[in-house]
Amino acid sequence: MTLHKEGTGTISLTIIGLVILNGLVRYFLPDNTLVHNILIGASIVFLIIILQFFRKPTRTTTINSKQVIAPADGKVVVIEEVVETEYFKGPRRQVSIFMSPINVHINFNPISGIVSYFKYHPGKYLVAWHPKSSTDNERTTIVVKHDNGTEVLFRQIAGALARRLCWYVKEGQQVQQGNEFGFIKFGSRIDIFLPLDAKILVNIDDRPVGGESVIAELA
Repeated sequence: MTLHKEGTGTISLTIIGLVILNGLVRYFLPDNTLVHNILIGASIVFLIIILQFFRKPTRTTTINSKQVIAPADGKVVVIEEVVETEYFKGPRRQVSIFMSPINVHINFNPISGIVSYFKYHPGKYLVAWHPKSSTDNERTTIVVKHDNGTEVLFRQIAGALARRLCWYVKEGQQVQQGNEFGFIKFGSRIDIFLPLDAKILVNIDDRPVGGESVIAELA
């Protein structure tokens, strides 16, 4: 299993913590074999969960200038027309993907182009499916401008468990469809804001694969 770089510190601390915990239990309860075995089993399960959370699968992106690919693994929870107030200040089609703790948490560029806008917003940690999480939670807003002039906005949103957003882009940077632009730790969601004439190719409850699944086509 290939692990993502963002998990290095967390995995190391987890291993150290589990070793210390098991050592203390053995020290204070040297003759309680049942407790030792239960704790060892629980420690192995917990470590496997942490390892799978930070897994880095191989994804193959078919580059297509007219397609918008899923920026993350997860479940489609919102498809609606909204007024985007931060950058476009006008109507857009919003598609939101909820990422549970068991999903891969790497974030992928949905289109190729130049990062025309980036902003980090500190905020709350409402559950990711809360209607106000898109505007009240800690989040980043990224806008990529395609060569044809079309702009797509996507937003990393921290949830009740996700307390750290990681991003690897900045304004003026050239990005390629399917490459990583960030990572969200321990579950959250991503909102994508598309032009009104974009053709949405997913439905509510669909489970797109980040970096591979096509979620929309641009006019």
